Amino acid sequence: MEFKSLKNIESSFKQIRIFGIVFLCLCAVVAGYSVYSSYQFAEAQRQKIYVLDGGKSLMLALSQDLSQNRPVEAREHVKRFHELFFTLSPDKSAIESNIQRALLLTDKSAFNYYKDLAEKGYYNRIISGNINQTIQVDSVNCNFDTYPYDISVYARMMIIRESNITERSLVTHCKLLNSVRSDNNPHGFTIEGFEIKENRDIRVLNR
Repeated sequence: MEFKSLKNIESSFKQIRIFGIVFLCLCAVVAGYSVYSSYQFAEAQRQKIYVLDGGKSLMLALSQDLSQNRPVEAREHVKRFHELFFTLSPDKSAIESNIQRALLLTDKSAFNYYKDLAEKGYYNRIISGNINQTIQVDSVNCNFDTYPYDISVYARMMIIRESNITERSLVTHCKLLNSVRSDNNPHGFTIEGFEIKENRDIRVLNR
């Protein structure tokens, strides 16, 4: 009888030990799952940006990987440079303002081209002839397989005079370097080696 009692006590201890081990395992699983869930929740929260709308209400915005939007920013940077550099009006201050803003997006190669045109009196003829020049960028081809990025731009320029409108075909080429973002360079790129491959008349329309 005494032996049977000892046997029952030993089996009870075994059961308690098994239950204890199972309980500890369950606690470890629950704790691990809680830590993993907390990490996932924190990661999801980091993807959210709250924007204050006019100091009144919070709006939720979603952040994304910057590299996913880089090609779009590159095309917009190059397009913006061409619009500023080639859009001219018969106003000296307006021309200088546009050119200065454009030169902040590029290296000295564009400045050399501007200086050459200025020395040849191109901008003076724009002003004295009351000419407006506008540009329409048709396409910006970017090769992101190599660095610096290879860029080709196809555009049309409209030179508007009192008597006629001249449409010109413009093809340019440049390289694009990653740079620091700033108020003057929000996309964080720098154009280098800017050159004009084609700049020829397509047609002239009498007014």
